[in-house]
Amino acid sequence: MLDVGKWPVFALLPPEELRLIRQACVFGSAANEAIYVTVNDEAFALGTNCSGCLGLGDTQSTIESRRIDILCGKKIVSLSYGTGPHLVLATADGEVYAWGHNGYSQLGNGTTNHGLTPALVSTNLINKSVTEVACGSHHTIALTTDGEVYAWGYNNSGQVGSGSTANQPTPRRVSSCLQNKVVVNIACGQLCSMAVLDNGETYGWGYNCNGQLGLGTNANQQTPCRIAALQGINIVQVVCGYAHTLALTDEGFVYSWGANSYGQLGTGNKSNQALPTLINMDKERMVEVAACHTSHTSAAKTQSGQVLMWGQCRGQAVAYPHLTHFTSTDDVFACFATPAVTWHLLSVDGDDYLTVAQSLKREFDSPEISDLKFLVDGKCIHVHKALLKIRCEHFRALLNETDEETIEVHQFSYLVYRAFLEYLYTDTINLPPEDAIGLLDLATYYRESRLKRLCQETIKRGITEVNAVTLLSAAVKYEARELEEFCFKFSVNHLTAVTQTQAFTNMDHDLLKNFISKASRYGAFKN
Repeated sequence: MLDVGKWPVFALLPPEELRLIRQACVFGSAANEAIYVTVNDEAFALGTNCSGCLGLGDTQSTIESRRIDILCGKKIVSLSYGTGPHLVLATADGEVYAWGHNGYSQLGNGTTNHGLTPALVSTNLINKSVTEVACGSHHTIALTTDGEVYAWGYNNSGQVGSGSTANQPTPRRVSSCLQNKVVVNIACGQLCSMAVLDNGETYGWGYNCNGQLGLGTNANQQTPCRIAALQGINIVQVVCGYAHTLALTDEGFVYSWGANSYGQLGTGNKSNQALPTLINMDKERMVEVAACHTSHTSAAKTQSGQVLMWGQCRGQAVAYPHLTHFTSTDDVFACFATPAVTWHLLSVDGDDYLTVAQSLKREFDSPEISDLKFLVDGKCIHVHKALLKIRCEHFRALLNETDEETIEVHQFSYLVYRAFLEYLYTDTINLPPEDAIGLLDLATYYRESRLKRLCQETIKRGITEVNAVTLLSAAVKYEARELEEFCFKFSVNHLTAVTQTQAFTNMDHDLLKNFISKASRYGAFKN
């Protein structure tokens, strides 16, 4: 499962759908558009659909996800987006599809008509296999398996690398200094393009007024130029922000250059740099750098898994790399970039890696490697002694005194006891409020204070006029004072409807007496 929970655009998707997401991209001027792919290779989109960028065949916004039929089964390997926005992707078969805004021919189809559905980009690419795509604000570049770069779209600053400033309506090979050279990595700023060769050399072209090409000047370049200042330094990855560039070396060092008004170069000041500058990372070896052409935010990941961020972070200018608690550079952009878009295509590892929490959840009630089972209402629940001892003091004491492989439970129902054991594996409960009452009883009996709080929250969320008295009775019985007060106030605020329920009619005499007395003091019976 891909964790997309930090991106608000996915907030309304049901949990069962979120669990199926394998790839995702969040984009748009307010991070309000998204495309995602499920484990079944089905593609979906949701959001505002500016310029038809969702690829759904229309320009209607959608708060619920809709299927992109033409992309289903395509196996996406690279996806990028522009400011329009326009979107471009490469498939595992080496094909390129583009759609969305096309005012500058950034879709590569020879026209300036917007594309409402993904269309194959074929001109000059028909016999080529593309492995990576990158978009600037309104231009696109693509990398082939042969190490060739093709570019098309907006070219006011030379970002297409054609030697002119005329827009390029269809894919054209970027040659000049890249002729007979093998490119292994590409990136785009808003109006510039970058390429890394297999020998570690780095080239840049396009807009350069902030020094984002790293050439030591501020002059635009209409063809690729080698960054001479990196001579002898082997670059393995380059990324571009709005107007700045980050480069990672094979030794784990990070260089930066370009615009720096938000501290995005990580140099400790806000002065632009036209030449690559080594960032002080306190001797930590970096394995990844991250930036996005829509923002002034920078991030990097260390060999030990720590994530640092700097630049524009939710409006603040952070001039030095700042250590975060995140485990992924993606989290930096989800939580601190403006807009909070993805800096690359989010993907789950192909090896089906599971976290510790996910692994434990999968093994709950699985007989394959369990060493203990509970028999409740004639049904078995399979668990692991070690985990129960770690998670619950009751079981630590119980299992230290017995070697039994089967334990019968008569005090609680199967539904309640299974929910309790599942909680020990997942830290969550999934019960309707009426059943959560039984779990509240168990939590009280076993002195599981956190579980007791979770039960109370579940009950609060599920209270209605019909069950309010039942829940109030349970709160009194299990001495859940906060819940009791909540249920009482709800009952008083809906007094007419509550007093007409069967549960109110059957209420315990003493509880009814206390309820009427307290409600009277609360002013419930005043005209």
